[in-house]
Amino acid sequence: MNVHKNARLTLRGRELMVGRIESGWRVSAAAEAAGVSGRTAYRWLARHRRGERLVDRSSAPRRCPHRLPGSSMAEIERLRRMRMTGPAIASMLRLARSTVGAVLRRLGLGKLSSLDPKPAVIRYERARPGEMIHLDIKKLGRFTHPGHRATRDRRAGRSRHAGWDFLHVCVDDASRLAYTEILPSEGQDDTTAFLERALNWLGRQGIQVERGMTDNGSAYRSKCFAQALRDANVRHVRTRPYTPRMNGKAERFMQTSLREWAYGHLYHSSLERSQTIGPWTDAYNRERPHTGMAGLTPWQRVNNLLGNDS
Repeated sequence: MNVHKNARLTLRGRELMVGRIESGWRVSAAAEAAGVSGRTAYRWLARHRRGERLVDRSSAPRRCPHRLPGSSMAEIERLRRMRMTGPAIASMLRLARSTVGAVLRRLGLGKLSSLDPKPAVIRYERARPGEMIHLDIKKLGRFTHPGHRATRDRRAGRSRHAGWDFLHVCVDDASRLAYTEILPSEGQDDTTAFLERALNWLGRQGIQVERGMTDNGSAYRSKCFAQALRDANVRHVRTRPYTPRMNGKAERFMQTSLREWAYGHLYHSSLERSQTIGPWTDAYNRERPHTGMAGLTPWQRVNNLLGNDS
């Protein structure tokens, strides 16, 4: 029951008022005790004696003489499934655009993308650490003072022409162990150097990388990046164009880092933000439980998979 914030009577209050009247109270006395008019008390008493529930009736009209016929609604749906736009359907059927738009929204076809079947969700997890790593880059704006997103004050001004920071991430598929760096660009030199440092760091953790998945960004398609993969004996796997979900573990790590690190604290400058990515990543790997791994941290997971736990 959705009770208006200014309503004097709730369902329980109406039942109490009607019960008092039925037990012998005068209607005026019961209405005064409930804080409503006598007319309101008589209305709820009449509904009670007709056997109705003491709830608010629907505000929808009982009759709608000008309601669009079902045949017209079916025709709108048929034309929509032929991928016609709302204005085109309205012109063809000589109906108002607002009417066609309302019908399409009611049918769940307000957007043409609703006609396309949603791809099946395919979840997978590699069995061994290093069997697949996911690489990705996130572009973050630099700033010299906190912006309105953190302060909720748009009068503070903007950090104009401050430039960009680029968060490079590497996530192991099997264990979710992550390695991150903030670099000044997303070019092939910085991206390749990050790959080499990430592989070395994973090697120190006892992880031998076999495959690396990236999107189709220019840096990942460069010759020097390909040469670095060949030197490390790592097979390059690319996602299908416009299909970021294939690199889902890196994308999910990005969401977590933005929510808990980049936007989760108030930083006075982007330099201060950059200085905290290392400690935050260490806490992610060693302290933060991962719901996709039964509450284990990535560090516990990698040790379990490598057989390092006694």
